[in-house]
Amino acid sequence: MWYVIYSEDVENSLPLRKQTRPAHLARIQTLVDQGRVMVAGPCPAIDSEDPGEAGFTGSVVIAEFASLEEAQTWADTDPYMLAGVYAKVVVKPFKKVLP
Repeated sequence: MWYVIYSEDVENSLPLRKQTRPAHLARIQTLVDQGRVMVAGPCPAIDSEDPGEAGFTGSVVIAEFASLEEAQTWADTDPYMLAGVYAKVVVKPFKKVLP
């Protein structure tokens, strides 16, 4: 089943994000290589593709897992979570309807 993983950053997370980004992206790439990612990306803090020093307020990943428990465990062990980039992570089942 698909699961949406919505993560909210701590304030001033950009330095931690930059430091941890390679490990975070490598982990998501593993899911991409397995064909399990619908979409993934950050939420800019301002209305811009490149928010610069304004940074990001969080991230969204919609990916396929065997269970809610597996999705939650994956989210809880994300490098951004372990490094303190994320203040909060919400994992919910997701039903794709469109397109």
